[in-house]
Amino acid sequence: MSKEPVDSTPALLVGVDFGLPHFDGELDELSQLALTAGMQPVAKITCKRKAPDAALFVGSGKADEIKFMAEQMGAREILFDQSLSPAQQRNLERHMGLPVNDRTLLILEIFAQRARSHEGKLQVELARLQYLSTRLVRRWSHLERQRGGIGTRGGPGETQIELDRRMISDAIKRTKERLTKVKKQRSTQRRQRDRRNAFNVSLVGYTNAGKSTLFNALVKARAYAADQLFATLDTTTRQLYLGEAARSASVSDTVGFIRDLPHGLIDAFQATLQEAADADLLIHVVDASNPNFPEQMTEVQRVLHEIGADHVPQWLLFNKIDNLPPERRPLAFQDEYDVDGQALTRIFVSAQSGEGLPLLRQWLAQEVMKDSAEHTPATDPRFALDNFGENSDDLP
Repeated sequence: MSKEPVDSTPALLVGVDFGLPHFDGELDELSQLALTAGMQPVAKITCKRKAPDAALFVGSGKADEIKFMAEQMGAREILFDQSLSPAQQRNLERHMGLPVNDRTLLILEIFAQRARSHEGKLQVELARLQYLSTRLVRRWSHLERQRGGIGTRGGPGETQIELDRRMISDAIKRTKERLTKVKKQRSTQRRQRDRRNAFNVSLVGYTNAGKSTLFNALVKARAYAADQLFATLDTTTRQLYLGEAARSASVSDTVGFIRDLPHGLIDAFQATLQEAADADLLIHVVDASNPNFPEQMTEVQRVLHEIGADHVPQWLLFNKIDNLPPERRPLAFQDEYDVDGQALTRIFVSAQSGEGLPLLRQWLAQEVMKDSAEHTPATDPRFALDNFGENSDDLP
């Protein structure tokens, strides 16, 4: 595990409220992202706008205010909670005289720090390259041709720009090819599990909902788990033996989702998230103690739809009930919860204390037994026909 930088970069956090319902007025999530990336938030500033300013995103007046606050607080970097266009980022850096980055780059930086497996590193590299391919406009000083001769005018070095673009394009192509090979390997592994008639369960949910802690509690694994965003990036699969069903289930711990997850990352992590799309059952882990859990659930459902996993049967697992005050604790460990007009099974647990986990294992065993009954050869018409043909006593 990599160590956090000793000298954290002081960062000023900026959020712009465009009237959207999920606006984080306290910038709590951006603050968590900054801390996870090894930065130290020193101040926060928010403002309201009807639409982004084309040049400076926040307008010149607010940009001056942000610059002044950064100087006063000793910030060495400015982080925006929204995505900036390449031109806006370049203009803000010139105006502020400081590095300016957005939520997308922050998430990419965290992913780059946390990726451990070969596949995870490839996925992060692909997303980073795709992001950089749109940012070639950011710093042109090293690309300008030298001025020469009286009356001549220098300009951007088109040849160097084209070379940079070609290099990034080639790197994206190579990385995609390598990821395709990894995707084939995962497909082979899934086919092997299918041949073993394995019941596949994927844990999905918003980042820091407690998926890895739950995974460890269920399968007695030692996957890295921490109270931080994106503690787990690489899919880990283990077998969970269910005594009542006398059969095992394959349980996969997947990368957590987050609001405004960059599309490049969704595309890049398609191979990993394919585990969710190919599962027999999704367990959507929700942090019941987070007051914003409805918005987080909506974001997870959106991403599941985007990766083609919205058709997979889904249970809701409200985790961290040990963090709830007595008046908010559930009266029963199991009920139903409406999601987009569909009543989903909901189970309350604490992966940390173990509350509710026996009920979860019981429900999983019942689900596995139901799956076994549906796939028992004796109930398969093709199997029955084969037996009929092999046994002469069955002939009419």
